[in-house]
Amino acid sequence: MGRRVALVLGAGGARGYAHIGAVQVILERGHEIVTIAGTSMGALVGGVTAAGRLEEYTEWATGLTQYDVWRLLDMNLGGGGAIRAERVFAKVADILGGALIEDCAVPFTAVATDLNNRREVWFQRGPVATAIRASVAIPSIVTPVVVGGRLLVDGGLMNPVPIEPTTATSSDLTIAVSLQAGHTRGVDIQPASPVRSVSALTESVRSLTSRVGALIGHTGAEGHPTEPHADDVAHEVEPVTESTGSPERAGADRGLDYLPAPKDLTSSEVFNRSFDTMAALITRYRMASNPPDVLVSVPSDACRTMDFHRAAEMIALGRELTQRALDDAGY
Repeated sequence: MGRRVALVLGAGGARGYAHIGAVQVILERGHEIVTIAGTSMGALVGGVTAAGRLEEYTEWATGLTQYDVWRLLDMNLGGGGAIRAERVFAKVADILGGALIEDCAVPFTAVATDLNNRREVWFQRGPVATAIRASVAIPSIVTPVVVGGRLLVDGGLMNPVPIEPTTATSSDLTIAVSLQAGHTRGVDIQPASPVRSVSALTESVRSLTSRVGALIGHTGAEGHPTEPHADDVAHEVEPVTESTGSPERAGADRGLDYLPAPKDLTSSEVFNRSFDTMAALITRYRMASNPPDVLVSVPSDACRTMDFHRAAEMIALGRELTQRALDDAGY
């Protein structure tokens, strides 16, 4: 028997293609999606779904090659981000055809972050394309935008899996898709992105983690500080004792006991992992007070943030993980 589903789609770059697979499985099982909230890539997939354009968007996304992605990512030397991606957003706007949020068949909320006021912004009226553009502005990577006098960036900074906007709509169950599950390959370091110029241009993000930490801290939706859970605090640093050979130890001559970072580890990879770590922590805090009925967890190392040529693979992963989560929950 089909259920009325409140669907929540989280932030996570190209991993967000998994949201498409989740939507497909939910509908194939006879459930009705009655409200959608999304952040970042979740806002994009949620927006085209609410506007009835998911099939057209999916057809376009699955046809992208690495070269297509490179061509669509407009490099930028100013304006607060390494890329503008205006060609991408122009295509998304074309697919949406001027759709307004208030006219969508399914109620939709896109979540962005107001940097000046340090608050969430919920888009529940106006052009779907504008809401998506504001929500996907990954700090220092995709340029921010100004809407209504507010400087807006990625909603994942404050609400990576935005369950709260869906609570106003009556539903039978809430299904949330988080793109912040732990790495599946432990300490393995992925190679640099094939779109090498993106990595080169995002060298400036090395200091972003500390700046984001100062901006967010441990805050709730309204910016009120909260205490970290005891399990989230490292009480003791364990010394590194395992070794598979005789690697050169940085600072060994000064009695320091640590290894240098891998030489192929890029600044953009450090940023991506740092952002994911922060987002995972915020997600845990916020879900503790408002848990979904079904949680679909996509590993954060399923693909790199800018791997937008891997749509088919991520859609398949989203389908697999959603089927498993729904089966386990009995839906």
